Amino acid sequence: MATPKYKQRCAVCKKNMVLMFSRKQFPLCTECHLKRLEEPITDPVFKEMFDLPRKFYEDSYFLRNIKENYLRFGALSEKQIEAFKKAVKEMKSGKREE
Repeated sequence: MATPKYKQRCAVCKKNMVLMFSRKQFPLCTECHLKRLEEPITDPVFKEMFDLPRKFYEDSYFLRNIKENYLRFGALSEKQIEAFKKAVKEMKSGKREE
């Protein structure tokens, strides 16, 4: 993972600081990002896939982004699904820390 370059206030709540890695990155704190992910999922396949402990989403920006992409577009590519499952498997085994 890239090293953070600077901190910036969250663009939504304006109170939490976000570690920024790129000037193109949108400053969004974990709390505000998790609020966006609370929409219900109706597809049973994706509902089961995204049924993870909240701690996983708090710890991984990548997992939050994949779920947000599904909620926004209604579908994921095969590579996104594979990467999501691989990241979850690594987090469950304790290999990955973000």
